[in-house]
Amino acid sequence: MITWKKETMIPVNIEKVWELFSLENIQRIMPNVIENKVLERKEGIVGSTYQQKYREGKRVETYIVEDLEYENTETKKHNKIGFTLAKAFEIEAAFTLHKLDEQHTKFIYHGQNKGINFLGKALLKIGGTKNNEKVVQDFMDLVEKEALKQ
Repeated sequence: MITWKKETMIPVNIEKVWELFSLENIQRIMPNVIENKVLERKEGIVGSTYQQKYREGKRVETYIVEDLEYENTETKKHNKIGFTLAKAFEIEAAFTLHKLDEQHTKFIYHGQNKGINFLGKALLKIGGTKNNEKVVQDFMDLVEKEALKQ
């Protein structure tokens, strides 16, 4: 299993950063997600499900994402999602924003990727922590870059 937790400060208002995580804007921060379709929208968000299609090179993976935790207050925004990828990985990812002041937001990204069968466990070992750290850092950099554009 690989786990991660990174945080950074983005010099942008919390609401502007949070907009990037909406269904309409998700492709700005996750460009490989080529489709994001609501399957079931629950009141309070938790338990809502979405069908996502993710392109990796020429291959397209389709999987179901579920909202596991959700909080949206003036000073804190939080969404934790979970999904199973390629019948080999169980992934949980959480995005948390804390309002520091009107123009500064703390962004925390944490999660885990667990191999659920022999193939998944082997691929995690091969891919390793270093590759995962680069993926996490690239995502955080893209969120900041897109937030600064607004």
